[in-house]
Amino acid sequence: MILPTFVLIWAVLAWVFQSPLLPTPLNVLDTLIQEAESGALWHHLGATLGRVVVAFALAMLLGTGIGVVMGRSQITNALFDPLLILLLNLPALVTIILMYVWFGLVEVAAVMAVVINKVPNVAVTVREGARSLDYRLEEMATVYEFTRWQRFRDVWMPQLFPYLMAGTRGGLALIWKIVLVVELLGRSSGVGFQLHMAFQVFDVAAILAYSLAFIAVVQLIELAILQPLERRSNHWRQPEAAHA
Repeated sequence: MILPTFVLIWAVLAWVFQSPLLPTPLNVLDTLIQEAESGALWHHLGATLGRVVVAFALAMLLGTGIGVVMGRSQITNALFDPLLILLLNLPALVTIILMYVWFGLVEVAAVMAVVINKVPNVAVTVREGARSLDYRLEEMATVYEFTRWQRFRDVWMPQLFPYLMAGTRGGLALIWKIVLVVELLGRSSGVGFQLHMAFQVFDVAAILAYSLAFIAVVQLIELAILQPLERRSNHWRQPEAAHA
């Protein structure tokens, strides 16, 4: 009900003001269809998604490793915690500019900027999960002489999975935003680049069209992938539900 109401209010305001700075929903839809038919929409969405996937995979891998090590070792945590705090408080814009200045306006610099901003968030979340691992399960694994792989798969992962999901959802939301800024500042493709080009000519319809397409993709990933995974991550905590 909220969404139709919002669209109706938008249409009324656009009709009242009759300004190119506030296009009607139909104008935005028409722009979206034109961009899709020309192939530009799919090209730029694909470029953005490619950067998100690569940066997300690298950030989750590095952040998880760092978080587990820091959570399991007090010495390592004491050594690297100040650096982690520094990176957490470093503005994303500063990181992006530095990567472009040091490495040039290349794809590697763009992805590195996103990864550097994402890794600390994952590491902090996973570190808390590693600290909260049940010592009784650790003792059981020792008694039954679990291999390292068995300990990781059967003892650590079920307990860490909710923390990994928290890092995934929070981090993915952050990565979407940073990737757009990265593209706006230094890439020649992607949704962020298209938003920048539309801004140059005050093409509000194009800005809204690409924004809506971007939001639709984000929501699709949220509903089709992240929410089912989150339900699974909490399922092991409620064994009685499996037998209900």
